[in-house]
Amino acid sequence: KKKLKISGRELLSVPVQVFGLDQLQVLEMSPERESCLRYRMELLPREIGRLRSLTCLYLDSNNLKKIPAEIGTLSCLERLTLSNNSLSSLPAEMGALQRLRSLHLANNSLTELPAPLCQLRSLTFLDVSDNKIDTIPSSIRHLEKLETLLLLFNSLESLPEDVCLLRNLHTLWLGNNHLQSLPAAFGELVNLDWGYNYCSCNFEGNPLESPPPEVCSRGPEGIRDYFLSLCRI
Repeated sequence: KKKLKISGRELLSVPVQVFGLDQLQVLEMSPERESCLRYRMELLPREIGRLRSLTCLYLDSNNLKKIPAEIGTLSCLERLTLSNNSLSSLPAEMGALQRLRSLHLANNSLTELPAPLCQLRSLTFLDVSDNKIDTIPSSIRHLEKLETLLLLFNSLESLPEDVCLLRNLHTLWLGNNHLQSLPAAFGELVNLDWGYNYCSCNFEGNPLESPPPEVCSRGPEGIRDYFLSLCRI
């Protein structure tokens, strides 16, 4: 069996039989998004490390408080979803997931962007919206392949200049933080379309100057109009 979905309102733990499925590639233990359910599983067992063939692990909308270090042994993992849990930290061993391309961490209790995440060189999608993050480490510059970075509803007061080195970014959501200014080199993120596609660049809900002069002096044509329109919203 290569794909397995486990569901149930009273889901408390992973059935032990699962850990014998050494060819399993996709394991889903999340309720359907439309159902508004939340499962009750608080602990992901250490035995998860036995599933070395996993490429996708879906654990959204549980009550997970901790991820075991053994997660780092899942060397084939490409997609990991942990949104809507109760996580306040992540194990350093997650930095070993060098095939990971998509990581969902929205709506947890993270207060910082964990350093191990900045070691994930294959990461193209990172969602850490709706946490309590107030700083972004400069080591984020190592995420050279990152295309989507979602940081809405956090406590960011500033962005490091290193964010401007993420030249492959197509989507950047910064709405509802405490940003008063942006890095002077922010306009060099030329793959963003600066609001012409609303889903690609989002700044609403920040006390930014409008238009931010440090961005307008470097940004592509039309950025000034975008920030002026943002001021009128």
